[in-house]
Parts: sequence; structure tokens; C-alpha cells
Amino acid sequence: MTGRSAFHIRRSTLNVRCLPAFGGARGDQGSMFKLLRLKLRLNLHIMFKFIHAADIHLDSPLHKLDYYEGAPKDEIRQATRRAFNNLVQTAIAEAVSFILIAGDLYDGDWKDYNTGLYLVSQMSKLRQAGISVYMVAGNHDAASKITKTLRLPENVHVFPSNKPATHTLDRLKVAIHGQSFATPAIKKDLSLVYPTPLPGYFNTGVLHTCASGREGHEPYAPCTVEGLRSKGYDYWALGHVHQYEILSHDPWIVFSGNIQGRHVRETGPKGCVLVTVDDRGCPEIEFKPLDVIRWEIVTVDSNGAESGYTVMDRFCNRLETLLDENEDWPLVVRVLIQGETPAHRDLLANIDRWSNEIRAAALDTSGHRVWVEKIKFHTRLPSSEKDLRTRDGAMGELVKLLDEFAEKPDLLRELSDELIDLEKKIPKELKQGPDRIRFDDTKWLKSLLAQVRPMLIQGLMKKEDAQ
Repeated sequence: MTGRSAFHIRRSTLNVRCLPAFGGARGDQGSMFKLLRLKLRLNLHIMFKFIHAADIHLDSPLHKLDYYEGAPKDEIRQATRRAFNNLVQTAIAEAVSFILIAGDLYDGDWKDYNTGLYLVSQMSKLRQAGISVYMVAGNHDAASKITKTLRLPENVHVFPSNKPATHTLDRLKVAIHGQSFATPAIKKDLSLVYPTPLPGYFNTGVLHTCASGREGHEPYAPCTVEGLRSKGYDYWALGHVHQYEILSHDPWIVFSGNIQGRHVRETGPKGCVLVTVDDRGCPEIEFKPLDVIRWEIVTVDSNGAESGYTVMDRFCNRLETLLDENEDWPLVVRVLIQGETPAHRDLLANIDRWSNEIRAAALDTSGHRVWVEKIKFHTRLPSSEKDLRTRDGAMGELVKLLDEFAEKPDLLRELSDELIDLEKKIPKELKQGPDRIRFDDTKWLKSLLAQVRPMLIQGLMKKEDAQ
């Protein structure tokens, strides 16, 4: 039999396709089918449940945020473990049959055996609850990167890295297909050689992949949605991309995202996917937050603000909305102040003062639920900078030069070459993490020049006014 597994046909009592949890996602079939789906559910029973998780990065240091003054050090230091505790507790509370982990359980080779001992303790809790774990290794925990190991409890199954394999749960009629990374940089489509679906079974594939490519993620084990669909599986559990994303509803092809945000590029709720399969073999999914501290970006529109205090009021209003949206989660926020405002000169002339005003307002508004990681001022004066460009003297030359850097990539490459020697003298810690200095990256240089532009212009204006 070709196409999707016979599991659906064998389990169905009516000649109706499995309809998704979110209406219309498989090609909206109209209100008649929505009503039919509701009627069917009244007579259906849950057959089994499982959890799909990925990119746990156990014991990841969250990029040394605990070195920042005022950082919530206790929450940060144990964040990935506490999120993993939530994963285990959720699995037990939901009485799932098994857990799928689609790569990057570890953040790299263990610093010591404490990571392994902690993992064994949590897997033992799952074993006691009768829950099995099936996982593939990804680029961060590929076979070639891990030098320390401990024997895991017998309920944990790791897929081999030399070829794909299949685990079956015959009692549930479930077949789980997967393959681990042998090395960190896998450039070929592993899914091409995944096994054909087992007839009469609910078939799921576990894969660490960039899919068709995602910004900020290495292009490892690329594949296409069409290629995954062609395998005929009932569910694809994907890992590597740290944002929750549904690529397909028929069948479900899902990135669960990571379970704990670690820096400002990993904003919003993080968690796992709870999959419920009914007695027709039709899966429905539900995102379950697991994170214990959450990253957010607070963008404040300063357009027309007459003073720094007006900007402050807008920040507090935006923060209150964010607190309501995130219930009781502690938040780490980066604040971006942007727009044309008469307060531009005051803000940039007193950056230290206004930065601490924002931090104080965050503490007062949130009751210590919010820690401000960084504040960036991207404001400008209401008057057009075109006028500045036509001025004589240093101001006109500065604005013209900055415009040329923004418009001419060749100039940025020349600047990058000039800065290579300087980069060698920069402390190592400034070249690590998501905000690291990257003089070899012209996009980063262009962004940096855009950030310092208003400060340079403001500084020159003050000097000209003084003269």
C-alpha cells in the first residue's frame, strides 16, 4: 500500500479524513465538516498520548547572563533543568505513553558527570511512570561530540547515527522512525532513507533538521515538506529550530521549539507539543509551555514624545500589557526606544540616567518580575537628516559618510578588513554569545553603524552648539 499508513483506514468507521485541531488548516472543508468532526468526537476515545520535545540544551549557561549586574542569577543558572523538570512532570500528569526528543538534549559535551546524573534521575522518574523516551542526537550532541556517557535507564532509546532505525510499540500499534547525527554538520537530507511506514501502525518520524532553512540556524539535514509528506507518516517530530512552528497539518509536521529561551533571539513561550491520538488514529496537538523564565523585546514608539518622561510612560504601558500576556512568568526584556522625538537630545545626552529610569520603572511596574537586560536608544530628531547632509563642515561630512556605509557594501567590507587587527586585541568574552562583536560580518557592522549614528550626530551637534 502506498501513501499514508493503513492505520487510518483500519481505525476509521466513516470514510472521512482526520480533521485537524485548528479549523481549516488542511484546506477548509466548511462548516459541515466542522460539525461532523464535533459529532465524531462525541463517540471517539483517546487511544494514546505522547509528547514531542526538542532542543533542551541541558545545562546551557544562558550565555553567561548571570554576570550582568542585577540579573536573576538563581532563575538563570538552573533554567534548563527546571524546564526539563516541567517536561517530566507534564508527561506524568498527562499520562503519556512515550516522549520523543528530536535532538540537542545536551548543549555539547558535558563539563562533568553532573549533567548525566541529573538526566538519569529524571529518566528514572519516567520509567517508574511507565513512560518510554525515544530520541535522536542533533548537531549539539552528535556522536562525535560526546566523550562522557552514563548508561541510561532501559526506558530510554537513542536512535543510531549510522543509519535510520525503527522502534515499535506493538501494544499501541506505533512505529517510531529516526536517525541521530554522527557529526555536528550533516548536510544531506536524512529523511530520504527513512523506512517506509508500517501498515496498520501509527507512524511517526523523529528528525533534527533545518527543513528548508531558517534564519539563525545552521543548514543541517535539510529537507522539504513535500519530501516528508511523501514518506506517508502520520506525524513528524522535528527539532533544531528553536521556535514553535507548524509546517503542515496533513500530516502534522511540527517544530516543537526549545523548552527554555536562552537569549534575546529566543523570545516568547517555550515548551513542548502534547499529541493526542484518538481511536481512529487521528492526532491532535496542543502546545504546552515549560519555560521558567521568558525573554521578550519591548519596543517603545517615541514618535512625538515631548520629553523623556513621556517615553517612560509609554514604556510602562507597554510593559503592563506584556505582563498581562505572560501571566506569572518572570521576564528578561530588552528595551528598544525608537522613533522621531523632540526628547532625542535629552535621551542621548543622559543615556545612563534614562537607562536607570527605565530599570527602576520596570521594577516598580512588575513587582520584581522583570529584569531589563539591555536598553537601546534608536531615536532621532524630528527634523530631516537630509538637511544635515547638505550642511557645510563636519556635520555634512559625517552624515554623508554614514549614508555611504549604509548604501555601499564594498565600503563595509573595507571597514571589516581594517578592523581585523583590532578584533585580535578584544577580550575573548566580548566575542562570545548572541551579542558578540563580529567585525567580519558586514551585516553586523551595518547594524552597529545604524545604532551609533544618532549618538555621533548628537555629539557633534553639542560640540557645534558650544562653539
